[in-house]
Amino acid sequence: MNTKILFAVLFICLSMPFKSNAQFGFSNEVGIIAGPLLFQSDFGLRENVDTNLNNIGIGVGIVHYMNFAYRSDCNCYTRDKYFNDHFKLRTEADLHYSKFTHEGIESQKETPEGYDLRDHKGSSLVFELGMQIEYFPKSIRDFQAGGYKVAPYISLGAHYVGFNPSYSSIQDVEGATPEDIYFDDFLIGDGKLGGIDDSSGNTWALTGSVGIRYKIGELSDINLELRYHKYYSNWVDGLNPDEEFYPPNRYDDSIVWLNIGYIYYLNF
Repeated sequence: MNTKILFAVLFICLSMPFKSNAQFGFSNEVGIIAGPLLFQSDFGLRENVDTNLNNIGIGVGIVHYMNFAYRSDCNCYTRDKYFNDHFKLRTEADLHYSKFTHEGIESQKETPEGYDLRDHKGSSLVFELGMQIEYFPKSIRDFQAGGYKVAPYISLGAHYVGFNPSYSSIQDVEGATPEDIYFDDFLIGDGKLGGIDDSSGNTWALTGSVGIRYKIGELSDINLELRYHKYYSNWVDGLNPDEEFYPPNRYDDSIVWLNIGYIYYLNF
């Protein structure tokens, strides 16, 4: 992925609101989020407890909110409209890293295929940049004024995704190369090694989340959120077995991310 382009887009997205908030009538919030994530990949068996417990990654992100309920240029509330009082627009950049192992019944067998699966390991470093719109059922104005401590919300958005996977395999044969590594379920028709590619790439993700904010001060909140990212690629983890030879490979990659964050209201 082109890192310079990604950071340029991030800089533009995060700097535009600060320059134009007086004109459009909103205030700014910034924050940081972090927490564990479950990567739903082609490693292991889907919905298997061992797979879920052993393929957990970690993610961090920086976030910016456009708060339409309050105007920082005049330190006053905006006109009392439903959209202003119940929606926020969030821009964010996320970075997460996951390690993968094959878990489940097939990898536990004392067979050549079982040994190969246990030997095969992978990882993926993923960068995401995107926007979500958040809906707050309760009044944002009342929450910001201290009318109540907890504000639930839901969100929906889209992210541009850059990913960099890797894989490795420990072989009993000394001097084995990647071309010598065969996983019977992952072979394609002509006998070449298929379904494994550690090339970096990019795709898009659809994101959705549910969360709550808890007010800890006049200008600060704690945020707890559970979110889901559906990637429109099956190569984010570097593994994509041919469905003809491995029928369980029916889904694109995805993550479930539980994060906690700190949000600060910029008083300008």
